[in-house]
Amino acid sequence: MNIKSCETKERNIAELMIEVDAEELDSAINEAFRKNKGRISVPGFRKGKASRKMIERMYGASIFHSDALENLMPNVMKFAADESGLKIISYPEVTDVTFAEDASNVVITLEATLYPEVTLGEYKGLSAPKLPAEVPDEEIDREVMAVRLRNARIEKVERPAENGDIAVIDFEGFLDGVPFDGGKGENHDLELGSGSFIPGFEDKILGMSVDEERDIDLVFPDEYAEELAGKAVVFKVKLNELREKQLPDMDDEFAKDVSEFDTLEDYRADIKARFLKTKQDEVDSAFENALLDKLVEITEADVPVAMVEEQMDISMKNFTRQCKAYGMAPATYLELMNTTPEDFRESSRASSEKQVKAMLALMKIAEIEGIEVDDEEIENEYLEGARRYGTDVEKVKESVDRESIVSDVKLRLATKIISDNAIIEELTSESEAEAEKAPAKPKKAKAKKTEPEEAEKVAEAEPNEESAVASVDEKPAPKKTAAKKAKKPADDA
Repeated sequence: MNIKSCETKERNIAELMIEVDAEELDSAINEAFRKNKGRISVPGFRKGKASRKMIERMYGASIFHSDALENLMPNVMKFAADESGLKIISYPEVTDVTFAEDASNVVITLEATLYPEVTLGEYKGLSAPKLPAEVPDEEIDREVMAVRLRNARIEKVERPAENGDIAVIDFEGFLDGVPFDGGKGENHDLELGSGSFIPGFEDKILGMSVDEERDIDLVFPDEYAEELAGKAVVFKVKLNELREKQLPDMDDEFAKDVSEFDTLEDYRADIKARFLKTKQDEVDSAFENALLDKLVEITEADVPVAMVEEQMDISMKNFTRQCKAYGMAPATYLELMNTTPEDFRESSRASSEKQVKAMLALMKIAEIEGIEVDDEEIENEYLEGARRYGTDVEKVKESVDRESIVSDVKLRLATKIISDNAIIEELTSESEAEAEKAPAKPKKAKAKKTEPEEAEKVAEAEPNEESAVASVDEKPAPKKTAAKKAKKPADDA
């Protein structure tokens, strides 16, 4: 195998002509023959018994060429990358294949995208605002209250309904004196103050006693279902039962019941430490993202279209993963957002180009700083991946190639160099607002939800990109204010 020619074109494209000699070509054709001979019929022979020459004589010498090329391509691609001295960044495209008449060789023409030249500005000493990582007592109070609510006892009560009670009700809605579809429910559990029903409904149940009946006059919101939007209706409601949440006392016994700690003070201290770590991670991430924005501004590079397209594909994969996390089909979300997969993908082009440019800049920094990744670091990455996903390390190695690990570690270490040498700007009202724009980490849904409101949550989640710099200026799908859908009032009256 040898390189017949190598020509660099504009826009980081190179054309290579790779010649495969007769011995390598014949070996690939033999492999294709062995793979296919059992499926080829030759008169006078049982399938699989005819020789290669007999099959080629009957069907033509080129019968095995397609499969032979498929066998050759991995070695051709590796040879092109190793021997050309070019920094090829994507799987080359085959643009021409020419077999010699006597099959003494084959010349394969490849078009490959190359790493662009990257010119950096001064990447040490970049500056950005950084918020302090703080956890106010109110946040700890809310967490403790949430745990108390989860551990509350539910008891029947005989008194007027109050906010926080669970009212067991029968109801039926009427529009102009006629019941409307979906407006009826029996023995429905409604937590007062939860906002589960349309505005005003729960407020007008407050003060009701068990077995009391009441007519509730309401007007549906303008953004509701078309047939009910803005309409005045009457709900006939009967309170069948009233239940009260009895919270556990907030004392040391409570702490022992819900945690590994013996005192409430230690339990609250643990909550604060956990929250503080999360806040610190968010602050550090926002600071790094702001620095990477500055890095992109001082970097000159002719970003290859192929890399941008690949990043856009990654964004689409992450979008699909987020939808599934919220129990929503991607097609359903796109329909709610009134867009197509093609337009949705295209909407990520600008941010994808910025992400690629940041990655190129970081790889250039890794080169300048002489960052190397040894075998121990790579093994630790695989072990961490296995721990994170709860699987065997060998399976992680099968699904994630070594070069990807090396690249990610280099990007992470280069980002750390920028961060370690950065200057924290003094916070002003404007910079504080800017620093607070850090994207929140996506949260997994605990229950399957398919309403438009959940579509907003998908759009708001930060894409979980397969790159150390993927969060740079990542903009999720265009957020659309979702009006409450025409949902059955029994579910969302």
